[in-house]
Amino acid sequence: MINASTTVTELSHSELSHSELSASGAASQVQAPSAFAAAEIQLNEFIDLEQYPVHDLQSPLRAALLEHCRAGLESVGCAHVPNFIRPQAIAKMQREASNLMDFARPADSEINPYLTADDPTLAVDHPKRFFEQRTSSFINSNHLEPQSMLRKIYDCDVLVHFFAQCLNQGPIYSWADPLARNPYSVMNDNDYFPWHFDGNEFTVSMLVQEADSGGDFEYVPNLRNPNDERFDEVAKVLHNQDRSQVQSLSLKCGDLQLFKGRYSMHRVTKTQGQPRIIALPTYVTDPYLVNRPYHAKAFYGESLAIHHEREMQRMDNLTD
Repeated sequence: MINASTTVTELSHSELSHSELSASGAASQVQAPSAFAAAEIQLNEFIDLEQYPVHDLQSPLRAALLEHCRAGLESVGCAHVPNFIRPQAIAKMQREASNLMDFARPADSEINPYLTADDPTLAVDHPKRFFEQRTSSFINSNHLEPQSMLRKIYDCDVLVHFFAQCLNQGPIYSWADPLARNPYSVMNDNDYFPWHFDGNEFTVSMLVQEADSGGDFEYVPNLRNPNDERFDEVAKVLHNQDRSQVQSLSLKCGDLQLFKGRYSMHRVTKTQGQPRIIALPTYVTDPYLVNRPYHAKAFYGESLAIHHEREMQRMDNLTD
């Protein structure tokens, strides 16, 4: 099956063995497998439909859950649903992430909140010149296993419709970016994910494994808007001059988080102990656009042909 984000030149992982990919060194160029059909996805495999009946449009429980998510997004820019994903599904994603850990691309680079190069023409305290060391990793989407539980969750139309309603955003689509559409983010012992803005409008995340300590999600709701970078306010947060608007969230395994990261600067604090693993099924309002090449390289370790082919003027005037 071919979906909107699949090209005729893409190959499924089922067509190449893991050893062939490793031997050829071409693993990073193989695109993600095509989407699961609706009939292949069993919702109750990963969601307790009695507790969270996301499939039942007439259910009062669903209506209450929808209102809960909308209220969180409206008040603090973030919605949190505990235990949204079944433990059995979380265990399968933990095994997948463990199997693919050799593909985790560790970052050892300094980034600013906009993932841009230094600009010496600006003042030294300008936020575009504020760089921190990022050490976290991504298991890019094009490495996910053909029967990946994360892929099933990502391709589930019922969930896409529910997320769109929560976000008051629609329609939303699967992302065409082959590296970033549904990766795992991995933070090993002593890793840090610095302050940044996302290149996509919003993010859906599901915690797969907690660190022993640390790994708190911190964010500042609506710190910028499409027409105003608000550099002065960003600088206050970066230089720890004003934390009055900083929100903090400690996720647990199976928790769902909906977050508008394009306008809300955020980070994950330093982790200790076992890896913190979070699944990031990412949806967009424009199914054609992908990350800019420098954004793809900064976060996912490489840029592919599609990132250069689809580089174009964005709909907003933001730095990134």
